[in-house]
Amino acid sequence: MHGHKLVADGIFGPATEAGVKAFQSKSGIRASGKVDRTTYMAFVSPMLRVLEPITHNGTLTDAVAKLARKHLAEHPREIGGQNRGPWVRLYMDGNEGNAWPWCAGFVTFILKQACELTGKPMPIAGSFSCDVLAMQAKQKGRFCRENDIDDHVRNTGGAPAIFLVRRTSTDWTHTGFAMSFGREVMDTLEGNTNDEGSREGYEVCERIRSFSSKDLIVLG
Repeated sequence: MHGHKLVADGIFGPATEAGVKAFQSKSGIRASGKVDRTTYMAFVSPMLRVLEPITHNGTLTDAVAKLARKHLAEHPREIGGQNRGPWVRLYMDGNEGNAWPWCAGFVTFILKQACELTGKPMPIAGSFSCDVLAMQAKQKGRFCRENDIDDHVRNTGGAPAIFLVRRTSTDWTHTGFAMSFGREVMDTLEGNTNDEGSREGYEVCERIRSFSSKDLIVLG
């Protein structure tokens, strides 16, 4: 809760009250320990900020990149257990829990934001499933196999894309945004991961990944 480490147990007990008071004091709110409207709005302010419009150059890829970094700056992470918390519910249309890994939901949410902001149609429909994202990209002619990533970089100047971690030729296990490209590596920004690169992590973060076992969904 905004850096105040609490165990989520569903009970508003003394620990939660102390955490609320600490948050209120840090935020310049009278430390009552009660979640009134002012406190609630301060709690949700990071989520409100990521929904605000941004300045962009009119292209979908620029809007995607800037929105993704705006989300990253607010440090979205799970609260209350695996695939749980308000950020997960935001990205997953209200769903949360063990059955709802949210990497594809994060990608889809930002893609929809960028399309609404730029007035451009969705390049793919979006999904909570990595496999469905891959299928949509193939149907739209936007699927770029690992062996063709160098061509994508040459043809687009390394424009941001969606990466897919490939387990088999028909199974993809994780996704996020490839923000820029180097020699055989990409700088990524992704959700439902962590510093170890797990596909079942707990936050939005940046990573460096190799091209190996990756495919792309081209956005530009």
